[in-house]
Amino acid sequence: MQGLAPSEIFLFEDFRVDRHGGLFCCNGGGTFEPVAIGSRALDILGLLIERVGEVVSKDEIVAAVWPGTVVEDSNLTVQISALRRVLDRGRANGSCIQTVSGRGYRFAARVTRCGTDSPPAGGGNGEDRGDGTLLASFLATGARVRQRPWREIAVVFVVLAVAGSLAAWIWDHRRSVGADTRPRFSMVVLPFSNLGTDPGQEQFVDAITSDLTTALARIGHGFVISRNTAFTYRNRSLDTKKIGRQLGVRYVVEGGVRRSGSKVRVTAQLIEAETDALLWAGHFDSDVGDLLALEDDITRRIAIALGIELIDREAARPTRDPDAFDYILRGAAVMNAPKTRKTYAEAVTLFERALTLDPRAVEAQSRLAIHLAGRVTSDMSPTPAADIARAEAVAGQAVASSPRSALAHMAKAQVLYAQNRCDEAVYEYETVLTLNRNFLPAYFHIGLCKLLLGSVEETVPFVERAVRLSPNDPDIGFWSQVIGRAYLMEGRTGQGVMWLEKARGANPAASFIRAWLASAYALDGKGERAATELAEAQRLSSSDHLSSLARLTALGSWTPKARTLLEATYFAGLRKAGMPEE
Repeated sequence: MQGLAPSEIFLFEDFRVDRHGGLFCCNGGGTFEPVAIGSRALDILGLLIERVGEVVSKDEIVAAVWPGTVVEDSNLTVQISALRRVLDRGRANGSCIQTVSGRGYRFAARVTRCGTDSPPAGGGNGEDRGDGTLLASFLATGARVRQRPWREIAVVFVVLAVAGSLAAWIWDHRRSVGADTRPRFSMVVLPFSNLGTDPGQEQFVDAITSDLTTALARIGHGFVISRNTAFTYRNRSLDTKKIGRQLGVRYVVEGGVRRSGSKVRVTAQLIEAETDALLWAGHFDSDVGDLLALEDDITRRIAIALGIELIDREAARPTRDPDAFDYILRGAAVMNAPKTRKTYAEAVTLFERALTLDPRAVEAQSRLAIHLAGRVTSDMSPTPAADIARAEAVAGQAVASSPRSALAHMAKAQVLYAQNRCDEAVYEYETVLTLNRNFLPAYFHIGLCKLLLGSVEETVPFVERAVRLSPNDPDIGFWSQVIGRAYLMEGRTGQGVMWLEKARGANPAASFIRAWLASAYALDGKGERAATELAEAQRLSSSDHLSSLARLTALGSWTPKARTLLEATYFAGLRKAGMPEE
């Protein structure tokens, strides 16, 4: 642990930290029990304790804990959140790790520093600070009551009995709250099972396990046990609860691989370690071809599905004192539901709350910008100009603070797209995929920009890639409507109707989906349906741009090629559906 001298123990409140042993908490029985916490979080704690009362900048912490490594701010936020969950349970006067806006963090609890074999410094006079330090110091240093007059001994035992009862009450109260001290998104991928009869498939099965471990570690905030440790559990009959306790993780991922002829099926399960409850299960089928490509495809699909599930699960955990990361998670989970004015407004509020607590949180800045711009382009914004201005400002801050963040570049791309600057937006979306190839919205938006630029033939392959990797994605409605629009603009009206109906089913509150479906129905000779969809689109719209073709065409900025295609398809269909010229 950085920051702690080899011979020192640090005691604060009910906790003990030492260089070799890690972090311990005093239980109701008067003994210290180890606390499951990651090595990065422990290093951060050591640094903050060593400089108790001082403000330690984020840059200093990153340099000390991740030396020589480029990391996103969100990594530090995750570790601070993990520490607060352990240290602040039952604490009535705020966190012992204070955020100093724009500067860094400060450790605010009273700390007693002592040697491994000597009484704690500053505590030799027997003064009780009133925060459990005296009792913790007594227990930690192995002090023994020397022979004293019986009255003094009696007083000591009374004091210890009262203190022990108080500590027991605090411990029981903490346990009753039910907070899980293990890091968020902490998991282990157990070795997948070979469900077939060919032992020669073991290497392929092990490769699936290894690749999935790597893919999950790339998820924002992922805390994944290494492959080497996970493989020590091969063929062992330990239950999930015990594995979770031993490794200090919240989730266990397990599964199996079965091959039959030219087909491969991979099954996967997400299990909550604390309760042994099955949270999610899925199977993924593919044809045997290039085995490396097959491994890559399947592990990406599993990792993406698990990433969505984990955000929803973690956001739903009850939290007494939410921090910035809690609000970020809640906002992300809100946007996993179908997008409406209400969900956009709720998510924006949650990201703004996160920034109130931590104004430099890159993830909060990025997600806020993405969804402010998103509700403008989805025709669900009450104040489009103000939303774009705010999104542009916070996206700029995010990219400046974390130029290697895929999420920050996605925010910048979304702002450019909302400003009708598709050429520039495509470059940013491509940057996103360079930084994180599993960032599926970037594939979709490249396809959408290609559509708006008139390169319709390039649209469907990009969007279909996102659909293949995440067929049950929360944004599947938006992806489907772009495929439908592309088919409609190519004159393939029947296929356009099919995809646009899928889009409407997934996002019935989206006015622009209804408008495109109205056009498709009209071109397909279904006039009554077209009129109904157009009326619903106009009702749902937050502006009057669907009231006439003049207003609609004035809203966009299309290339001449795209404008020609739109005139022959989308606009022609809207005329047939009953939209007036003026």
